[in-house]
Amino acid sequence: MAEATTRPGKGTYKCKNCGTEVTLDDQGDQLPPCPSCGNKYFDEV
Repeated sequence: MAEATTRPGKGTYKCKNCGTEVTLDDQGDQLPPCPSCGNKYFDEV
């Protein structure tokens, strides 16, 4: 599980609340809160 405001690494993360996917393209990118519902917990896809 990944949490918003952390830097979990490159990959695609799926919101645990609504299923929206967020892709991080760089190892140093910070995972934002879900752009659809504001949730901060994600699963790596």
